[in-house]
Amino acid sequence: MQNLTAHLNMIRAMKMKPNFSELARIYGMDKRTVKKYYEGYEGKPKSRNKPSKLDKYYDEIKLKLSIKGVTVKGVYEYLKSKDETIGTYSNFNKYVKKKGLKPEKKIKGHPRIETDPGEQAQVDWKENIKLVSRNGEELIINVLDFKLGYSRYCFSEINRTKTQEELIKTLIKIFKDIGVPKEILFDNAAAVVDIIGEKIKVNSIFKNFAKDFGFKVKLCKTRYSYTKGKVEAVNKFIDWILPYQGEFETEEDRKRVFTTLAIQKVNRQLSKFLQVS
Repeated sequence: MQNLTAHLNMIRAMKMKPNFSELARIYGMDKRTVKKYYEGYEGKPKSRNKPSKLDKYYDEIKLKLSIKGVTVKGVYEYLKSKDETIGTYSNFNKYVKKKGLKPEKKIKGHPRIETDPGEQAQVDWKENIKLVSRNGEELIINVLDFKLGYSRYCFSEINRTKTQEELIKTLIKIFKDIGVPKEILFDNAAAVVDIIGEKIKVNSIFKNFAKDFGFKVKLCKTRYSYTKGKVEAVNKFIDWILPYQGEFETEEDRKRVFTTLAIQKVNRQLSKFLQVS
């Protein structure tokens, strides 16, 4: 195309009448295209500044992504609940990166831990989640995650505290629904273990509870939390709640948001990945 442009510039400089048919034959194109270039056409722009349907949400996306601990996925799910036409998560993520709204994080890989069906479950708490209502009222909650090691199916329960009594009560509720796995992996939570100096052992009350229900307590290795990575990965989904800061008014609103995002969407995403019905 540069050769054609140079040729046309030479014809103009010499004030000659162009033979569009002959030029079209030389450059292998339609004579009408040659005429367009002669009349000033410069070709299609290398990049189109096409507006995005997300542009109207730019300020809101920027505000939500400024919330500490929030994820791009969480903001996407929040906006999608308001507007189903915003498109796919992939396009949303590209938009966020293009606009420089979220710095990229370096993720360190860890070995993948697999277990057989019924062998293991993993338990973790997402602690001290602060939710602020539209009226400015603060609510602090803890979320207990119980995840089956093989199917990745997850049960989540809101707890106001992390006491041993509340943990046992929640586990019994879960056992009634799905049965008891052979072993359950915990971190060194005060509700599970006693720590005396550098010595860590399972609390006697919790040990007897495990014995009564027929499961083995397995502790996550200190400084190797990735051995419990299945449930900690689920905790990332709970961060989807954060974009709803200031978006609810009542306790029922908060329960509805949690149930939809932290439970239903978690298991839908995992089931889709693992083809678990």
